[in-house]
Amino acid sequence: MSERRIVAVVGATATGKTALGEALAESLDGEVVCADSRQVYRELEIGTGKPTPAEREALPHHLFDALALGRRATAGGYGRAAREACAAIHARGRVPVLVGGSGLYLEAARAGLAPAPPAAPEVRERLRREVQEVGSLELHRRLRLSDPETAARLAPRDAQRIARALEVLESSGRPLSWWLRQIGEPMVTGEWHAIEITLAARALAERIERRTRLMFAHGLIEETEALLAAGHGEALGALRAVGYDEAIGRIQGRMTLAEAEARTSLRTRQLAKRQRTWFRNRVDATRLDAAMGDAALLAAALQAARGEPCC
Repeated sequence: MSERRIVAVVGATATGKTALGEALAESLDGEVVCADSRQVYRELEIGTGKPTPAEREALPHHLFDALALGRRATAGGYGRAAREACAAIHARGRVPVLVGGSGLYLEAARAGLAPAPPAAPEVRERLRREVQEVGSLELHRRLRLSDPETAARLAPRDAQRIARALEVLESSGRPLSWWLRQIGEPMVTGEWHAIEITLAARALAERIERRTRLMFAHGLIEETEALLAAGHGEALGALRAVGYDEAIGRIQGRMTLAEAEARTSLRTRQLAKRQRTWFRNRVDATRLDAAMGDAALLAAALQAARGEPCC
């Protein structure tokens, strides 16, 4: 096996990345590196689907608690942190196993970031006012017409990122998708082996609903109440984290438990759809169907991680 091998386990939420990543790391004498934009926050546990405390004790894990809630997570910051973590893992003679569903984080580590598009504060301020006047859905409609690739990966209510994409288009004359395709410098160098875990849409939807019910049944509301009591309400609200928003709605009496679960499942399915689109179009990976079962999935993933033909 290469001394500089990097394995990445990616895919839509609820496909089983965490369990496979843990099993791969154990089999490859590896260490797990977070590649998820929500799991990097140390205060968020149940709603992000982190590896359990027992799993994190059994094997070395990195970057799962990299940021305090309220700090801004960025792909560039992640890439630099992943570079340091993977270099240290390689120095120990072990294999980094990156696990997560944040496509831009993976791209930052694997290929580097494209040059930053220009900023235009006056355009940004005008777009901010437009969001307040006409709403994010209208700006998302405009973005679909001018930059459908970017619009496809942004939630229609993600006003901040939609406005930024429109700002880039107006200020540079080029869509954000063009800027993201420009070649950057890889931050984590070595022999990469990416594995995408896939699952049919209906089966994935069932998993999402089951996982959502379990999160609420096993303490998501209580975890959120503790975060609010600790003064993290503003930071948590700004994060727009799936599940936590709905838990806040339940705590504040704006939603019933059934409504909170239904809304969480819907937003999770929407997230999964955007993730599938990203990985299908942007990541060269060995694609494995989670429906094949845990043992067969691990065997196929080990072959892919070792660079052997599989499937």
